Amino acid sequence: MSLLIEVVSDPAPCFALREEVFIAEQGFTPAEEWDDLDAGADHLLATLDGTPVGTARLLKEPGAGRIGRICVRKSARGTGLGAELVRAGIARLSEQGFTRIVLGAQVRAMGFYETLGFAPCGEVYDDGGVPHREMALELEE
Repeated sequence: MSLLIEVVSDPAPCFALREEVFIAEQGFTPAEEWDDLDAGADHLLATLDGTPVGTARLLKEPGAGRIGRICVRKSARGTGLGAELVRAGIARLSEQGFTRIVLGAQVRAMGFYETLGFAPCGEVYDDGGVPHREMALELEE
């Protein structure tokens, strides 16, 4: 099996995965999922033997790089792919000079992000009816 994670110029497969996971599976509305940030983002696509199985969106914010819209197709969960996507996002943002990486974690997934070095840095907030909390990773300069 061959896993490839890369920034793609055509985000259509990333959008299809997000629709499958966030809208169809998790119940977010299209209005909650789609925003104007996609146009300026880098989109990571994970493929396994050529089949799209995961994605993440990378944004540049003042003072931090942001990893968001991280999702893994149900058939690929539990394989470590989510961690690989986050690590790929960290690497890409680090290469762009960011030493602080942030994300909005679903509260139920905070433990996963903590294993990757992220720490809570904000209050719990509601995003589409799902509790989230900001988390940050400080990289050494």
